[in-house]
Amino acid sequence: MHIASILKSNRPSFSFEFFPPKTPEGFETLFNHIQELEKLNPTFVSVTYGAGGSTRELTLDLLVKIKKETTLNVVSHLTTVGHNKSEIEKILTKYQESGIDNILALRGDPPAGVDIPPKVENGFPHAVDLVNFIKEKQPSLGIGVAGFPEGHQHTPNRLKEMDYLKEKVDAGADYICTQLFFDNHDFYDFN
Repeated sequence: MHIASILKSNRPSFSFEFFPPKTPEGFETLFNHIQELEKLNPTFVSVTYGAGGSTRELTLDLLVKIKKETTLNVVSHLTTVGHNKSEIEKILTKYQESGIDNILALRGDPPAGVDIPPKVENGFPHAVDLVNFIKEKQPSLGIGVAGFPEGHQHTPNRLKEMDYLKEKVDAGADYICTQLFFDNHDFYDFN
């Protein structure tokens, strides 16, 4: 089920976000915990994507295992950083083949020690480019995007941040996941 449909129900919702471990032992331990958390009936669970795509394969493996071996609704974080269009298309195909139908489309964090993500030939400079690509290649996917009520560190001002968010929504994003914010006025201004 698409996250946007779940959110439209206006019922209380909660989710869990998982970070793929880096070892096979950690992977199995995490999956055992996920099976325990399944009993709490979260609305959905998401699996992150390491900085620069560093956990790409582990993210995919964990998502597929959750999808196949639990009743949980899964959302995959998918970032543009470090990927070209061909790589992203292969990932989207794997998601489709595995029944994963929710993506959180993000620009993503640069690799450790780098302030700004490196440009990738035939890549995606911004999250809106990824949203457009997903809509073109896999239009049936539910797509979420990030919103930053208090502003993003690489955006010159909050008004520009709102313009960027509008571009992502206009490109086809179904819902917005905000970062943690401390001032409710920032969130209300953002609406």
